[in-house]
Amino acid sequence: MTDTRTTPNLLAPATVGGLRLANRLVMAPMTRNRATAEGVPTALMATYYAQRATAGLIVAEATTPNAVGRTYPNTTGVHDSAQVAGWRRVTQAVRAAGGGPMFLQIQHGGRVGHPDTSGHTPLAPSPIALPELLHTPAGKRPAPVPREMTPHDIGATVADFAAAARNAVAAGFDGVEVHSANGYLLHQFLSPNTNHRTDAWGGGVANRIRFTVAVTEAVAAAIGPRRTGLRISPGRAVNGIDEGDDTGALYPALVSALAGHGLAYLHVGFAEPGSAVYRDIREQWPGALIANPLLPADRLPADGGRHAAELLLAAGADLIALGRPFLANPDLVARLRTGAPVNPVRDRYLMYVGGATGYTDYPFHPPVA
Repeated sequence: MTDTRTTPNLLAPATVGGLRLANRLVMAPMTRNRATAEGVPTALMATYYAQRATAGLIVAEATTPNAVGRTYPNTTGVHDSAQVAGWRRVTQAVRAAGGGPMFLQIQHGGRVGHPDTSGHTPLAPSPIALPELLHTPAGKRPAPVPREMTPHDIGATVADFAAAARNAVAAGFDGVEVHSANGYLLHQFLSPNTNHRTDAWGGGVANRIRFTVAVTEAVAAAIGPRRTGLRISPGRAVNGIDEGDDTGALYPALVSALAGHGLAYLHVGFAEPGSAVYRDIREQWPGALIANPLLPADRLPADGGRHAAELLLAAGADLIALGRPFLANPDLVARLRTGAPVNPVRDRYLMYVGGATGYTDYPFHPPVA
């Protein structure tokens, strides 16, 4: 099937899941480690998101559906009343600033977790440790060997995702994004090097996609498919993931399994418009497709990522998710509209430490008095 649609303008309105977006720019979910030690969103976080309210859609940062799924210190949760109340303050601040729809990304870390952070031995599809050091409240530590999930653990985790989705809607979000990317739990089930199971949840591709499908279906049943998005990152070698030669079979199978569910969107991380996998996904996926371009790791493009975004739009994407451009430019939409220069990203260290520096103090253009 050849995509014959006219390439949309990046700043033109769009509709996703029945929601009207002012433009096709999506603020990508970015872990910023500004929550409390208990995972409660803070007033500073409300300011940060409100500053970026002009994005067509905000997908708020990765948030755990239960305590054992927590990844790093000062990351958010959405599984207790204090966390829900904290997120409600964030969504209210964005709406008060004139913002549009917001989704919350729900992420379980799987083996990317440490007892010093979560208070629990991490769970994963197989007892294979992350081959990297992990940030913990006590500093960097070797990743522990996770406990292999039992069928009961799997069912309970699916239920926790559904409950977290209901909590997110109660907190004022328009929907949630299920995180099946970047080496976290759902991606660990997909990848053959982290999933060595021999039961119904491992082995061939049809079994390895089963957990992502089950979680997505449970979330859609809990809050409605038009409130449910899914993120994937085909071939992304991060957090020890190695899909080997399976990438080309995994994602067509996964997309095919969910294509008829009426989901709000599919979000492809680190998309390259010329790749065969990306083309196959676009041809298979009947609904809204968000693409996150692969930008240079060491610098922010001078155009704020606009050229990469337009290439993906021309390759069939409906919306474009940008991370670091929004991190450094709270008024990114206005800068792209007017051609104003973009702020560079400051010291990478400031991305993941507490406080306003490198978080809410990036200047607007022209500067706000």
